[in-house]
Amino acid sequence: MIIMKTDATQEQIAQVVKEIKKYGLRADVSRGAYRTVIGLVGDETRIPFDHFAVLPGVREVRMVDIPYKLISREYSKSFEGLEHMVIKVGTIEIGGKEPVFIAGPCAVESKAQLMKIAEGVKKAGAHILRGGIFKPRSSVHSFQGLGAGGQEEAEEALEWLREAGEKFELPVITEVRGETQVDLVAEYVDIIQIGARNMYDQDLLTQVAKKGKPVLLKRHFGAGIEEFLSFTEYIAAEGNKDIVLCERGIVPVGKGRSYTRYVLDLASVPAIQKETYLPVIVDPSHATGRRDLIFNMSCAAIAAGASGLMIEVHYNPVEALVDAQQQITPDELKDVIDACRRINKVVVSERNEGV
Repeated sequence: MIIMKTDATQEQIAQVVKEIKKYGLRADVSRGAYRTVIGLVGDETRIPFDHFAVLPGVREVRMVDIPYKLISREYSKSFEGLEHMVIKVGTIEIGGKEPVFIAGPCAVESKAQLMKIAEGVKKAGAHILRGGIFKPRSSVHSFQGLGAGGQEEAEEALEWLREAGEKFELPVITEVRGETQVDLVAEYVDIIQIGARNMYDQDLLTQVAKKGKPVLLKRHFGAGIEEFLSFTEYIAAEGNKDIVLCERGIVPVGKGRSYTRYVLDLASVPAIQKETYLPVIVDPSHATGRRDLIFNMSCAAIAAGASGLMIEVHYNPVEALVDAQQQITPDELKDVIDACRRINKVVVSERNEGV
């Protein structure tokens, strides 16, 4: 990365960017309160760093020897005060002092179902409404979400989601399953979600990033932390750093019966926070696959330092067409949120005392 002097002019910054492009790379220009830092995107072996070090306005040229440079803490250290990224979605702050709760049905089944659940999660204290329109499923014979019915049905379901969000004053989020859905989804939602199965889809990551909206990226169930952050870099490389990372469990190991859907890797939360300034939330619904474990693992996630939770909610879980076994009721969600807020106060207090 190229760190500019505090008194570097716009002309000098533009000249550095021009030189970077001359060598076939892209420039990620980040302007802080006191200085500008320019990250290089592309094959850096083609760059003569000594040449850049003597350009007018350049204070320092520094190598960052990790594959997720733009979202790394080393990159953010060049900006005074950027220890944690706070992503604003309307009046909601993800990564701030208070945990953010994203809740709603796994799949949108009807307008009446969505409205009833939206009202319930709002009363329970949720901040953001989730609802799946396009559902990635292992079996082609399973319910694929209303979006599988074609453009018209997908758009109608997205209109319901937008309407529910406006009625109950909740920003909305849904998942895109493929590149053909990005433009349509971006018209209706406040946050675009990329699910675990698509974490490796470079083209989808890039296309979503270009929409300029906050992106929630879930860790693939077989991905290591370095892989997770490396693919997150594809979003940041397009100039979009409004990224929320989501831990949702990894594949269990060993023989015998599996007691949870995945293994919730809570150690990844503080580990990722040491590597990047981006906020990290946890999805206990997909990780456990069991509604009776949601409360415990939600509390544990907040205790581990998560910036929020994504929880699946249904007014009558047994009726849900998708993942009925892992959805909780609005009343149960309220218990989770109340407990997590109390835990967060203790965690923040202990952290401050430690400082």
